[in-house]
Amino acid sequence: MNTRNGFRFTPYEAPEQTPFERLFEIFQELITHTSGDFDEAIDWLRELDKEYELTDDEYTIDDFIEELKAKGYIREEFENGGDESGNGKEGEDGDGKGQISITAKLERLIRQRALDQIFGKLKRHGAGNHKTGKSGQGDEHTGDLREYRYGDGLENISMTESLKNAQVNHGIGSFSLNEDDLVVEDTQYKAQMSTVLMIDISHSMILYGEDRITPAKKVAMALAELITTRYPKDTLDILVFGNDAWPITIKELPYLKVGPYHTNTVAGLRLAMDLLRRKRNTNKQIFMITDGKPSCLRLPDGNYYKNSVGLDDYIVEKCYNMARQARKLHIPITTFMIAQDPYLMRFVRHFTEANKGKAFFTGLKNLGEMIFEDYETNRRKRMK
Repeated sequence: MNTRNGFRFTPYEAPEQTPFERLFEIFQELITHTSGDFDEAIDWLRELDKEYELTDDEYTIDDFIEELKAKGYIREEFENGGDESGNGKEGEDGDGKGQISITAKLERLIRQRALDQIFGKLKRHGAGNHKTGKSGQGDEHTGDLREYRYGDGLENISMTESLKNAQVNHGIGSFSLNEDDLVVEDTQYKAQMSTVLMIDISHSMILYGEDRITPAKKVAMALAELITTRYPKDTLDILVFGNDAWPITIKELPYLKVGPYHTNTVAGLRLAMDLLRRKRNTNKQIFMITDGKPSCLRLPDGNYYKNSVGLDDYIVEKCYNMARQARKLHIPITTFMIAQDPYLMRFVRHFTEANKGKAFFTGLKNLGEMIFEDYETNRRKRMK
């Protein structure tokens, strides 16, 4: 009997989704673009509903909002401390409307979604350290055997090989097992990595009709989720820089916005190196996401020196000095340059040369993939 082998092609059928699930996918994207502004995200969702008929009479946007509350994704707060019925404290009458904001549950879900979007479905494994190619203390076996050394853990002792050695050395009749008979299965030494992610929040990140801050924000959320789930022993610090630089927490990422700032790259680098100096890890690195030229410095007297016209030699030289300082501290700087202006690309090349780091001239679509690949590549860092 002849049978035919091959593939059977059928029309694509979208997976079954409830009305809530369908709207929730869109809502998560909108809440990211609006930096956590619930009211603005819902206004956009209503506009999309008018154009694409996302809901019907049986399930409306208002029903979706109520289900968000029921599932714990949003909360409603009232100025007078009242509840959702509009009743304030001590009998005060409320207007029934409060300020709606997203909860920590939704913040975590947005970070996980960013990780899935940018880095794909990554599995948890091991303790989350980076391979170095060197043998030593770790949890991944190399398959090589060696003699026991003081300080080796009992879990690494190969009992089969150790017992065989004892039989050969002492015989079966007078069997004994001592330290000289012990054999250890070697493991892969694993290093910890300390990373600082710098995000440019100067006004140019939303100029020229292009939203550059949202992709940068997504990358930061995805990288944070990646490190906390896959490499829990690594550290990640995130800072933003405009006229000044300051650290932010992972919790603040969904709400990150661009401000009316110039670009003080020197302040960002100085803070990044200060953060890394406090880390005990040998392996340290800086990732910098920027689209604009350095255009601002803070002078010793507290005033700001600003120049947005071209590349200011005074500001640029300060940037080169910071790159050299980082090189002396063995801190490589990887710059992800979103802009494509030739004179800015030339500045980044000189900056990278001063640091002996790396530079990627990338668009918005592949920013996350490039940062992920570079982070993974840096697993095998030289040990100082």
